[in-house]
Amino acid sequence: MIQTETLELLEWSRLCQQLATFASTKLGAIVLRALKIPTTQSETEHLLAQTKEIYDLETQLTTGLSFEGIEDIGDSLERASLQGILSGVELLTIATTLSGARTLRRTIDNQDGYPILSELVAELRTYPEIEQEIYRCLNDDGKVSERASPKLAGIRSQQKQVRDRVYEMLQRTMQRQSTAVQEQVITQRDGRFVIPVKATHKEAIPGIVHDVSMSGATFYIEPHPTVQLNNQLRQLLRQEQAEEETVRRVLTEQVAIAKDDLERLLAICTTLDLATARARYSFWLKANPPRFTENTIVLRQLRHPLLVWQNQHEQGRDVIPVDLVIQPQIRVVAITGPNTGGKTVTLKTLGLAVLMAKVGLFVPAREPVELPWFEQVLADIGDEQSLEQSLSTFSGHIRRISRILEALKERSHSLVLLDEVGAGTDPTEGSALAIALLKYLADHAQLSIATTHFGELKALKYQDDRFENASVEFDDVSLSPTYRLLWGIPGRSNALAIARRLGLNSEVIENAQTQVGGATEDVNQVIAGLEAQRRAQEAKAKEAADLLQQAERFYTEVSAKAENLRDRERGLQQAQERAVQDAIAQAKTEIAKVIRKLQQGNATAQDAQQATDALNRLSDKHLPSRQQPAKPKPGYRPQVGDRIRIPRLGQTAEVLELAGDEELIVRFGIMKMTVPVTDIESLTGEKVTKPQPEPKPKSAPSPQPAVSMPAVRTDRNTFDIRGSRVADAEIVLDKAISEARTPIWIIHGHGTGKLRQGVHDFLKQHPRVQRFELADRADGGTGVTIAYPV
Repeated sequence: MIQTETLELLEWSRLCQQLATFASTKLGAIVLRALKIPTTQSETEHLLAQTKEIYDLETQLTTGLSFEGIEDIGDSLERASLQGILSGVELLTIATTLSGARTLRRTIDNQDGYPILSELVAELRTYPEIEQEIYRCLNDDGKVSERASPKLAGIRSQQKQVRDRVYEMLQRTMQRQSTAVQEQVITQRDGRFVIPVKATHKEAIPGIVHDVSMSGATFYIEPHPTVQLNNQLRQLLRQEQAEEETVRRVLTEQVAIAKDDLERLLAICTTLDLATARARYSFWLKANPPRFTENTIVLRQLRHPLLVWQNQHEQGRDVIPVDLVIQPQIRVVAITGPNTGGKTVTLKTLGLAVLMAKVGLFVPAREPVELPWFEQVLADIGDEQSLEQSLSTFSGHIRRISRILEALKERSHSLVLLDEVGAGTDPTEGSALAIALLKYLADHAQLSIATTHFGELKALKYQDDRFENASVEFDDVSLSPTYRLLWGIPGRSNALAIARRLGLNSEVIENAQTQVGGATEDVNQVIAGLEAQRRAQEAKAKEAADLLQQAERFYTEVSAKAENLRDRERGLQQAQERAVQDAIAQAKTEIAKVIRKLQQGNATAQDAQQATDALNRLSDKHLPSRQQPAKPKPGYRPQVGDRIRIPRLGQTAEVLELAGDEELIVRFGIMKMTVPVTDIESLTGEKVTKPQPEPKPKSAPSPQPAVSMPAVRTDRNTFDIRGSRVADAEIVLDKAISEARTPIWIIHGHGTGKLRQGVHDFLKQHPRVQRFELADRADGGTGVTIAYPV
């Protein structure tokens, strides 16, 4: 009885109603509205494990677990087992439940790391053959389909034929007797087709009158020629109903055979729905999973779940959290302070937190959440006054406390919550009774929390280490409670201070102060000093926490930047390694080409020299340590097509040809002339600088003058590539240069100049071309390039 009373006092049913709104099935909502409290810690641990796995699983899924199609089929299964025949809608509900259960199992089986859920759905047997047979035999509206039975299909075919004949006969009758018919429509009365006939013309259409309108103006008559056909329709209808019943009986028998498995399936789906509702409610509350300890309670920033709901859905006041940190040796906590300060809310919040943890819910407090597993929660909260039973407030409290003490004899590992202990009677006797009761609870209950106004209870802390004081904070300036819970500090009396600030006669207040005595004022001053010191410590602790948070943020930022630098360094190293590997691979490929070229045909000294030069170039390209120092950039040298200035003439001209290193052929206007390079400059004022010969190494012997080969143009060393693309021209020129021993003439024409530029770019990078130049004017000028092989 005391357990039921406690749940009512803590408003447990309201929490269950709120929890039920998170259920996905009707059966789950019914179970949650009357949620039972587990009696063993192992059962609680199992429920919590289910909640945690569902919580984690739904964070991984995009849409969460789906319970679509799952219904309460318990009554249908029971009727099937009693050889009843299920309706089409009931059979379809069973099919959708089987489909929904299969979807649930597939969703869980596709995820790894959820052993409890996997073990739970492993027992699911979803009977796809029954589901498929139901869908084959029934339409979406639950009516038996013609697919279910050839006999049924034949009966319905006959029905259609007879019905069409009836319609045809009635239509002809209405057309013949159109003046007697009230309305050109065929209707039904008692399952028989009739036509509406005017009362004044009822004799015009002989037949059976099945109904008369309310006004008496219309008779619904079945003409005699259609009576036999209507009778035949009624017979076919009964045959159809009998065949449909046969189909549903066969399906029901299949369901009855699998009754035990289907009941287990329904229980597993309901268990999953309950766990999902607990997880979703915990997520909505921003709650955290509890950990059960021996005697320690750590509940920081604990919020009352019903007040959170009220704040979110009913625009209630903001919920002020409380901190409950109780050491293992504490058995009794006495909370003192002014009325409406939050003492009773603190009791209810703790009681609900313990019950939520027991049923597998997370607790709306900051991590870590630690509390003992109490066998039972016993509470005496509120006014037990009853006029019908002639009970005063004190008598009601005493009767309930008596039931609490009786319950403690069976289960001592209990949480006891007492509101205004000892109130409702003489203060002296009430105080003595409260002290005796709390000492008894310290010996027989695991933990007791009591609120009181008796100052004598504050001293118990200093007499027994199992007692602790707490108080609700009171703001002297605003004369209102802050709803914060202060630990280790008893609440001080504020009645005289409030009366003084509210303007009560000072003489009355001074007289009251005299009656109380100076000792009480001294105690209040000491408590006020403790509260001020507590606030100062909390302010410093907050500053330290802010500094620590800032330091952690800086450390995180520095660590992230350091990691980014390390990543960049690793990336650069990897890029360099890849570049070196690519260069080595490219060098190997080019060396292989040189070797293959030497292996083709008879190698001559000139081929060997060319191969050596090619290998040296590869060495200079891919081995930085062997690269020569960069040569100084040459000064300004005009090129064909450049615009230059001739200062002595005050003219700007275009370079047509390079006549050696000393002269240029230029054009300005319609005139062409040859000018020395010393008479020109660039448009930016740069003078032409003659190329300086490179200094020869002192140790190197003087090279022998190369034997110049006569440059004679023939058909064999002349290649006309006009009209070709650059890529095609490069293939022709590469072959010609590799086979040439004398200069070659390349005819590319003038055109747009793109082919000439492409040829020059190709010759610049070709390893066998020593140099190239434009031909003389008589030999083609700027439309022909002469290339000199190595």
